[in-house]
Amino acid sequence: MKKIILLFTLVLVLISCKSKKETSDNETSTKKPLNLASEYAPTINIKDVKKHIYKLASEEFEGRSTGEKGQKLAAKYLANQYSEFGVKEYSNNSYFQSIPISALTNKRRHYTPKNPSENVIAFIEGTEKPDEILVISSHYDHMGIENGELHPGADDNASGTTAVLEIAQAFAMAEKDGNGPKRSIMFVNFTGEERGLLGSKYFVTNPVAPLTNIVANLNIDMVGRVGKEHENDTNYVYVIGANRMSTELHNINEKANETYTKLNLDYTYNEESDPNRYYYRSDHYNFAKNGIPIIFYFNGVHIDYHKPTDTPDKINLELLTKRAKLVFYTAWEIANREERLIVDVE
Repeated sequence: MKKIILLFTLVLVLISCKSKKETSDNETSTKKPLNLASEYAPTINIKDVKKHIYKLASEEFEGRSTGEKGQKLAAKYLANQYSEFGVKEYSNNSYFQSIPISALTNKRRHYTPKNPSENVIAFIEGTEKPDEILVISSHYDHMGIENGELHPGADDNASGTTAVLEIAQAFAMAEKDGNGPKRSIMFVNFTGEERGLLGSKYFVTNPVAPLTNIVANLNIDMVGRVGKEHENDTNYVYVIGANRMSTELHNINEKANETYTKLNLDYTYNEESDPNRYYYRSDHYNFAKNGIPIIFYFNGVHIDYHKPTDTPDKINLELLTKRAKLVFYTAWEIANREERLIVDVE
């Protein structure tokens, strides 16, 4: 009789342990979309941000003009960084999407590059929904050397490119720990933006994956400075386009900011009546016009915009880091939520 009682007790203990483990596993799964992100956000830090900014905006890269030596050196630097992080190339054993001169010619602007150029593409495959892809992007080109003067483009757009690198590293660390995103994430650094959004135009007309697979694009262009309208506010970012196609996308970004970064989200430039028309002026627009929800993160223009004085010493490293973390937290939720973003605004 004692043996029967002991056996019954053992069975009850085992059932109880199994129930507790399942509850714990469910809680962990529920918490993954945002709470786990806070474990990896600290890898986005001022030290690394400073390193990338000063490298990308250095004299060595000669202003990163499309198709020229400096731009190609910058492309190699980006590819090497992705490789070091453990973020793989997307296809053909290369991080580069080659773009011919014909696709980089802008007759309206009377522009033809000297050489072909390349977008830089890195990729983390999703663990559960690999065919659904979130694209996180920046343009890494700038104006090069004009009238004998180097235009380093620290804010425009070494800042956004630095943010993409830092976000990629954070996701790579999560993947190594067994916390890779449910959806795939594609990190894309575009060439030719300054000449008419040419790199992103080529990307969407010669897609490396079906455009219908892309769930959203988070585009980061100029996030290292304080714009002229915010001289007394060093804790903001302009958010453009978040609610133009997907109410969910807008809400996710708002929630991530409310929970973690607590920036002042300025929607001034999101108004359709905005005379600056920034919604149409960076690489996200080539996604938007193909029906893909987007967010454009931006700090506004400043006195050094498109001038040789856009130098890395003027970058607000702390603010850039904070803005990059907002994009990371938003990306984490998009990549890990159960359902794909709903496009509910036409």
